[in-house]
Amino acid sequence: MKILALDSSAAVATVALCEDDRLLAEYTVNNGNTHSETLLPMIEHLIGNFSMTAKDIDLFAASSGPGSFTGVRIGAATLKGLAFSMNKACIGVSTLEALAENLAFHKGLICPVMNARRSQVYTALFRSDGRSLERLTEDTAISIAELDEKLSEYGEPVAFCGDGYDITVNALQNTEAIYVPERLRHQSAFSVAAVAYRYHLEGKSVSDTEFKVTYLRPSQAERELKEKARAKS
Repeated sequence: MKILALDSSAAVATVALCEDDRLLAEYTVNNGNTHSETLLPMIEHLIGNFSMTAKDIDLFAASSGPGSFTGVRIGAATLKGLAFSMNKACIGVSTLEALAENLAFHKGLICPVMNARRSQVYTALFRSDGRSLERLTEDTAISIAELDEKLSEYGEPVAFCGDGYDITVNALQNTEAIYVPERLRHQSAFSVAAVAYRYHLEGKSVSDTEFKVTYLRPSQAERELKEKARAKS
């Protein structure tokens, strides 16, 4: 099974081509460019190296959030555009679960954190036996102080990853953070593909029209609109 996976939910844009659970190629950039301008050329370049087109892909996978509202939407729109009318299977993967997959080799607690602004992070907690992940909490948006308090209850070191790594680790008061190399902190489309492949084997594939995204909280524009409505009432 040929799998094309992508993640554009944060500053990094990443695309991977896999054969079942085997990585064929991965293309990742962290240059600050707009994903709407770079994602499709990255995909075309990647699969073009294998003389393939979107028609040769059996499963399309993308991070479905949380993360940057614009980035998540771009990823979803790209996936839907590629899979449209081809009757190919799609999988949406939690950005946080895919990040945790980066560290699945680590035996212990894994906590992906993404900068949600306003002193908050998008986060979830996983435990790994060194091979596979067990989800301990659902995806949520909470303050770093609250996360620190919750993690301290486990009484053990925690491996963090995600674009909220620095702001989280530097703010911890009660939790010991395990050092994680920068390369493993960022999104990886291969991790998206790995999770998606497992989901597909479990019968969790959907059509492109059924693909859903998760934001966890309203966008800034939506919040400002509600604030204006309350001010008028």
